Amino acid sequence: MLRKIDCVMVRVDDLDAGAAFYTGTLGLREIWRDETSVGLGMPETDAEVVLHTTDLEYETHYLVDDVRAATREWQHAVRKAPFEIAIGWCAVLEDPFGNAICILDMTKGQR
Repeated sequence: MLRKIDCVMVRVDDLDAGAAFYTGTLGLREIWRDETSVGLGMPETDAEVVLHTTDLEYETHYLVDDVRAATREWQHAVRKAPFEIAIGWCAVLEDPFGNAICILDMTKGQR
């Protein structure tokens, strides 16, 4: 079901300063940007570090083929029902220990 870690969300106060640090110091590359976030590509993978200025509840997002299908299959574990995002759908599942598992799909395509 889970294909990979798609992105890790990192809160920053200033997108430009954050992007400068992560690209200049850690060697990531900027691949997209909007008003509140910047997607940074990691070498040798298509996983992203997403810098953002908003308060988000979940930091790690796992890629699945279809969020709505996954939540139907795992309906007993759904903490937050599917909701639309810029690239597709997102939902939050819960493991038996109470930990959140945030899943997303890219059914609308990449940014």
